[in-house]
Amino acid sequence: MNAADPAPFYECHVFVCTNVRPENHPRGSCARKGSVELRDYMKEAAKKMGLTGVRINASGCLDRCELGADMVIYPDGVWYHYETKADIDEILVTHVRDGGRVTRLMLKPEDKPLGA
Repeated sequence: MNAADPAPFYECHVFVCTNVRPENHPRGSCARKGSVELRDYMKEAAKKMGLTGVRINASGCLDRCELGADMVIYPDGVWYHYETKADIDEILVTHVRDGGRVTRLMLKPEDKPLGA
């Protein structure tokens, strides 16, 4: 960050892929894996936890739909795969609130599509 830059609007910005592809598309799509409902849950859960300075947004394709429903959290640049509300709760508490990482859910550049 440059000293002349204004303060960021958010301390933490979560982008949740809600991309929809046709059923049976070889790349899959996060929306067909429940990302829209889980994004909505994440927004409500963050609000109930009183997390401020956090923005949770729907995103178009993040180009990792083969790896399951996914999200990326900035400014950290950490990517996660998730499937359940429990996964969302763990990400909110461990990463967003406490600044840690949920290693078991993290995506890495070398990860292959699920089932490959």
